[in-house]
Amino acid sequence: MAQVVVASNNKSMPKLSGVVKDRIYRYLDRVGADDTSVDLGIETLPGAVDPRVRTGQVDPEHRVIMFRIEDKSGDPTYIYLGTWHSDTARELAAASTLQVNKVNGVLEGIVGALDGNNDRRKRTVVPDRRGNLVELAAQSPTGYLARAGYTLIQLTEHLGLGGELAAAALAAPDRDAIHLAAQDSPVTWQLNAVLELAAGRGIDEIREGLGFTDQPVDHDLDENEQILAALAHPATKMQFTLVDDSDELRRVIEEGDFKAWRTFLHPNQSRFVEKDNRGAFRLSGGAGTGKTVVALHRARYLARRDPDARIVVTTFNKTLAKSLQDDLRALDPGVVLAEKPGDKGVYVAGLDKLAAAVLTNSRELERSFAAVYGPGTSTRRGKRCGAEFGWAEAVDAAGTDLDPRLRTASFLAAEYVTVVLGNRVTSREQYLRVPRAGRGVRLSRPQRVAVWQIFEQYRRIARAAGRLSFPEVLAVAAAELQLRAESAGERPADHVIVDEAQDLHATHWSLLRALVAEGPNDLFIAEDSHQRIYGQPVVLSRLGINIRGGRSAKLTLNYRTTAQNLHFAVSILEGGEYRDLEEGEESTAGYTSARLGPNPRLIECPSVTEELGVIADQIKQWIEVDKVAPGDIAVLARAQQDRDLIARALREREVNVEILDDELPGGDRALVLTMHRAKGMEFRCVILAGVDSEHVPSQAQLRGMPEEELAEAQQRERSLLYVAASRARDELVVTWSGQISELLT
Repeated sequence: MAQVVVASNNKSMPKLSGVVKDRIYRYLDRVGADDTSVDLGIETLPGAVDPRVRTGQVDPEHRVIMFRIEDKSGDPTYIYLGTWHSDTARELAAASTLQVNKVNGVLEGIVGALDGNNDRRKRTVVPDRRGNLVELAAQSPTGYLARAGYTLIQLTEHLGLGGELAAAALAAPDRDAIHLAAQDSPVTWQLNAVLELAAGRGIDEIREGLGFTDQPVDHDLDENEQILAALAHPATKMQFTLVDDSDELRRVIEEGDFKAWRTFLHPNQSRFVEKDNRGAFRLSGGAGTGKTVVALHRARYLARRDPDARIVVTTFNKTLAKSLQDDLRALDPGVVLAEKPGDKGVYVAGLDKLAAAVLTNSRELERSFAAVYGPGTSTRRGKRCGAEFGWAEAVDAAGTDLDPRLRTASFLAAEYVTVVLGNRVTSREQYLRVPRAGRGVRLSRPQRVAVWQIFEQYRRIARAAGRLSFPEVLAVAAAELQLRAESAGERPADHVIVDEAQDLHATHWSLLRALVAEGPNDLFIAEDSHQRIYGQPVVLSRLGINIRGGRSAKLTLNYRTTAQNLHFAVSILEGGEYRDLEEGEESTAGYTSARLGPNPRLIECPSVTEELGVIADQIKQWIEVDKVAPGDIAVLARAQQDRDLIARALREREVNVEILDDELPGGDRALVLTMHRAKGMEFRCVILAGVDSEHVPSQAQLRGMPEEELAEAQQRERSLLYVAASRARDELVVTWSGQISELLT
């Protein structure tokens, strides 16, 4: 038996068909079973730079490049770097190397260059200010990083960068040029390190993030043993993974770059997967930085560490939860999915379903209803109702002369959830005393009295109709769990993992706190305050959740969105003031991308009709000319009526599209959906449609808004456009007719 280690997709490797990928999987599986088999066609290359390199015959046209490493016992490990056509593979293999970086202990596999590309390897080229590649000798030695005080010795002898990459990075005149130079690196950790230098992080900070130590290499080991030891280095795992079984091998070989998150993690991500926290922990980061990836890997890690553990993975709604469950299954097909909260395994559900499951498993709820509504309340459970239900009737029944801006359903519903349900207020006296931090609108005592009268009528109307709002279900479920814990010491979860946490309101957090006892590794919270598009901001410490004292961390390196699209998306946030879950200032400083691509295109159209034509033509070009799969294309609109109009118009123009609502995408048609629905999703190509001054921000949503809440509502609109723009992996197009949105000016 041999061990097989697989490298992440090599940039120089050609696109291979599914048939060839299947053959590669079967070939490597056979290598792992018996590498002595003659029909594997494993051959050495006389005169190769590295004598450990091998090629192997996959089929008549293709050969793999791999390295054979023997431990002290003579047991082999094969490190697979990629597959090429046979003659090309032999030429590349002869110049390929596998070595341990002596500065930091990271394993580096570098595929050689073809003879026709040797000139590039003999001289260092860097991009000038116009993007043209010029020789380093002709370039000013005072590039962006050089002006910041970095030297070649620092980058090579302290960080461990290759000499050519370090020289190119130092000579690059600006951050865009540094990004371009970094893309040329065949070593994943080096590419990432250069991008982080460009983002302003210091060498010591980068070393710490990549898991470098002061004694990187054990010199008592021979060279082969050093290579095998380096496989365990956190930064090595960004590029190489030891494959444990056939199913994992097939998955790694068959899937493309955008599925690599399942296997290859940045050390800054992987350390949060296995980190023991003394209590609740918050992981923040911009769109595409891998918060959800870390959350899923952590769920798998906790489940593997303790098969009896009861783990809850939850998020804002059922659609995102379904996506999380599908991705968790893809990450680990053997994961045990629990049927209900409290069972062993991983229970994945949206928070509303989670709350409903708690109530379904409860027979007597008198005490829970009393905790939320006060003693003597009916426990009748009927249909769920939306946020608008009952408020107009309650206002009329109360008969108050309250200021009209305080009689709107939006204000009353937010006040009810945040202040009343969030604090389990059951009487007027309590409401008159309770703090209203973060609500924006100040209320005098007479105004509070009048508002409470409306709340009493609202509750009376809803209970008579047998209706419960979704926040009320959450509040009752939280009370039920808390009462069970107090009486019997029962909690349905050992660990709770929350994704998209920035959109949760007070009763969501009450339920989450009640699910699991406060203690080590209780709550793992993934969030990005810049993406908060629902509800009001909350402060976790006021809700019984402590993330202070080093219990927070931030991811800044984006793996999904190109640098150009990321810059565009982040620029939308300029002008807003963002606060995290502890009221600290939230910044986008240091956000950077590992990928480059075309600049976003902004297209002004003379009319809506012509805008729809532009959208149709663009989709046709992507599909017919650029060969983009239809399911990788999305058109995002601000509102449902705009979405439906676009879908009809595209069908009339012979573009086959699918409107995406609650369901998951089918994959064979271009998608049309709202910006809200796109939350948590990603697409190769995205069109943001109708980004004009009437629709973005939505003037229909802002009209009639209380003045004190207007700034918060406008910020949610800004965040929504940021979310929409950051859904694009490769290409982003923005269209409008009329006046361009103020968020883009």
